[in-house]
Amino acid sequence: MTLPPPALRHPGSLVFSHMGFYVRDLQRMARFYKDVLCFTETDRGDLGAVQLVFLSRDPAEHHQIVLASGRPADLTFSVINQISLRVPDLATLRLVRDRVAADGGVTELLCATHGNAVSIYFRDPEGNRLEVFVDMPWYCEQPLREPIDLDQSDEAVLALAEAMARSRPRFQPRAAWQADMARRMGYTAEA
Repeated sequence: MTLPPPALRHPGSLVFSHMGFYVRDLQRMARFYKDVLCFTETDRGDLGAVQLVFLSRDPAEHHQIVLASGRPADLTFSVINQISLRVPDLATLRLVRDRVAADGGVTELLCATHGNAVSIYFRDPEGNRLEVFVDMPWYCEQPLREPIDLDQSDEAVLALAEAMARSRPRFQPRAAWQADMARRMGYTAEA
């Protein structure tokens, strides 16, 4: 494998910033992302025939999500596999789960662990799948997804996630996995 030039290998040289997707009901979708997931509307306007709503949860990012009018009404399949949002802890994950569950437009809500993370999955009012997750301090190979009861104590949820992760052959601390990825991606010298 040929490594990219040093300027492009720097971890900050290419960073994911935002995504945009088409929606059928712009107002309903903007309300969902603002009221349920607590995004702030930073701008809105028209670009030709397309109406846009810009949303962010980070004051350093003008927008993290752009909703664009124009999704065909007869489109039955969402090309978005999932939109994933990280939270800092299980308490916040439970709070998001409860807010999402209270919204009548959300479907397919489920709680799962991947060993290396604990997640909730759901579909927004137009069927786009979202994941909200909290990282665990260890790595295990993927894919792995098992149901988990978030109504258990933090200790019970963490113990189950860790036991699942430890059952996998490549279990290791997240820091060790990240150091290996940095080396493999050319961010650090070979060991």
